[in-house]
Amino acid sequence: MTATDNPVWRSLLYVPGNNQKFIDKAHLRGADAVIIDFEDSVPATQRDVARSMVAESALAVRSGGADVLVRINSTFDDWPADLDAAVVPGVDAILLTKVESAQAVHERVEKIEALEAERGLESGAIRLVVLAETPAAIFRLDEIARAHDRMVAMGLGGEDFAASVGSEPGPDTLALPKQLVLYAARAAGLSPIGLMGTVADYKDLDAVRDVAVTARRFGFDGAACIHPSNVPILNEAFAPSEIEVNEARRIVEAYDEALDRGIGAITVDGWMIDVPVAQRARRTLERAQAIAAREARMLRP
Repeated sequence: MTATDNPVWRSLLYVPGNNQKFIDKAHLRGADAVIIDFEDSVPATQRDVARSMVAESALAVRSGGADVLVRINSTFDDWPADLDAAVVPGVDAILLTKVESAQAVHERVEKIEALEAERGLESGAIRLVVLAETPAAIFRLDEIARAHDRMVAMGLGGEDFAASVGSEPGPDTLALPKQLVLYAARAAGLSPIGLMGTVADYKDLDAVRDVAVTARRFGFDGAACIHPSNVPILNEAFAPSEIEVNEARRIVEAYDEALDRGIGAITVDGWMIDVPVAQRARRTLERAQAIAAREARMLRP
């Protein structure tokens, strides 16, 4: 799988897996993906409830065109039961938390494969997204990112990571681990997911926009949020603007024409255009096309 084959997930909206009210409205929120949560937003005493609901929840959530992910717990007391509930029709990917090694990925894949075979599901249909959330994971990012070909995206759990190293979560303290995850994901052909920093107050929409725009500038493809008000901001921030698309189109057309004439570097609008600039422009057009395809099948609010 290459990066261009990965799903378009500008916005990934978390909904507690045990909250029927939130699940019933999730398909109307306009998110590219909805994450049905079994982890932090669900008390341990309610996890069986969330598990019992997920089959119906997944079908309801995807009715608006969103992809469906299920975030599972990392402890052995929970993850086998979480997967037993989550490997059902309508679920596109499993979000693995606190991953610290390729072996952890392999263990979960073995369980997923067995459940797919048992339930007559297409082998390999369920993809994986991984979160690195501890110092141990940082030193194995490349190993983790290349652990299995089911993987499509990777991110850093900023709050958990900060807690595990004893730091305050913020743009400065999380900048290095966020970028390391970004580089590992890109090197392995995965989509990097996340914000450059953390947003303690999701109601501060200007702050959300700022960190999202910065994240895209660094190279992230999208980010998760816990409130629907953040979804349109992420969708806009992680998509090329009309101006960017038009500029990219001019660059690609002019550069292709120059190549036909045997010229490898040109000037467009006063800027020098050579191979890396043209490549970046082509990626912008590919991204815009992929987003348009996503939008065409989405029910937007």
